[in-house]
Amino acid sequence: MENIALVVGASGITGSNLAKKLISKGWKTYGLARNPDHEIKDLQPVAADLLNVDSLKSALAEVAPTHVYITSWMRNETEAENIRVNSLMVRNLLEVLTQNEKQSVQHVALVTGLKHYLGPFEAYAKEGFLPETPLREEHPRLDIENFYYAQEDEVYAAAARAGFTWSIHRPHTVIGKAVGNMMNLGTTLAVYATICKETGRPFIWPGSAAQWNGLSDVTDARVLAEHLIWASTTEAARNEAFNVVNGDVFRWSWLWKQLAAYFGIDAVGYEGTIRPLEVEIANDGPLWLQIAERYNLKEPNLARLASAWHTDLDLGRPIEVMTDMSKSRKLGFTVFQRTDESFYDLFAQLRAGKLIP
Repeated sequence: MENIALVVGASGITGSNLAKKLISKGWKTYGLARNPDHEIKDLQPVAADLLNVDSLKSALAEVAPTHVYITSWMRNETEAENIRVNSLMVRNLLEVLTQNEKQSVQHVALVTGLKHYLGPFEAYAKEGFLPETPLREEHPRLDIENFYYAQEDEVYAAAARAGFTWSIHRPHTVIGKAVGNMMNLGTTLAVYATICKETGRPFIWPGSAAQWNGLSDVTDARVLAEHLIWASTTEAARNEAFNVVNGDVFRWSWLWKQLAAYFGIDAVGYEGTIRPLEVEIANDGPLWLQIAERYNLKEPNLARLASAWHTDLDLGRPIEVMTDMSKSRKLGFTVFQRTDESFYDLFAQLRAGKLIP
């Protein structure tokens, strides 16, 4: 039977890399987004609003996916609104896909993240919500509302109703190329480093002592893509939740200097206080416009490349954060990626795409 994928959020870091990987493996692949990506070769674009059932019914009328990959979410002002909106998006999608005549869905994969363990934005990595590390899948849900839990519950309910299998994927800080998404640490640091190089400013560590000195890991978008496909096609991985990271660990006190050296700029480490990147680049919008004009870059809007608020959230945590991946390893997932090379590969892609000089 032909594998037919529906990638929800195909214009984001995770979704776009997943779509490319599926297509390279011979899958017929549809990419659903409000503004679909038309640049991915052989991707079938589907324009739809996940909050509008009629929009979904119309857009998906001729689409019969065997595998559904949910990689998108929508940021709102409060966690209560995050829960309402993001659970509704998942519910609407799965109701439309499982209540039509085709009944084609065999597996649904949902991408969430480490806020499953660290708490939602409003209580992120604060006292009372600090788990033991390394983070493991069996760690119980926190006693606090979290839109990741609400999304999971929608998948569980639909699976019980419609009979498909599922997998939950929890990456840590996805590194990959995308424009206009809300969480993009790699591109944010590339843009910040470019600004430092152009102005002679030092590359100042924006985060906490715990993150600077502690062990950490991240998830290359290409590793995540492989993991999503593996879990959705491996019988032993069905109906399970998984952490997914590159497979190595590092300290930011080491990696920060490597990134600075790549751009040929001076690195400044932790010096006793957090120095938020959101403050550091708050007034650099006009400067980025000048840089974009000088080097003929494709994106002159700093806000569409840099998500400083989220980078500050990640790098400002009061604990070291590393992720246990032995559950996937035991079941046979062996993909590995060096983290410094994840960043270097991303920077090369950004240069090739005329997003940084």
